Order: sequence, then C-alpha cells, then structure tokens
Amino acid sequence: MDKLMAAGHIEEIQFPKWLSNVVLVPKPRGKWRMCIDFRDLNKACPKDFYPLPRIDQLVDPISGCELLSMMDTS
Repeated sequence: MDKLMAAGHIEEIQFPKWLSNVVLVPKPRGKWRMCIDFRDLNKACPKDFYPLPRIDQLVDPISGCELLSMMDTS
C-alpha cells in the first residue's frame, strides 16, 4: 500500500460519499493481489433491463471463426 500511495495511484480519503473497500489477498510465492469490493456501488447503480440473448444468438455468429477468446470476470 505504501508503494501505491507513494506512486500516486491511491490516496487516503476522509468521509467518502462512495466507498469501495480494498482487500489484500495473499498469493503464492509471497505476493499480494489487490481486490476491490464493488457490491455497495453496484447496489446504487441503475440497472439495465434487457433480455439475455438466447444461446443460438450467441453461437451462430461465431460458428465460422478460426479464433475465439473468452474472459472470466469472477
């Protein structure tokens, strides 16, 4: 945290209007992963109400592709 503060990437604030808590999680080999809890912020954001696409609407357009990339945001 001290390095991030010294580099100007993060700063300490008092009485924030919105707060997303930072949690440091130990990684293998002694390193740390910085995780941010956005649950409270997500509750305050307006929701987009639109139907989820059907699986065929997702699969058909990519059926002829040679390369497919996926991302997991869990």
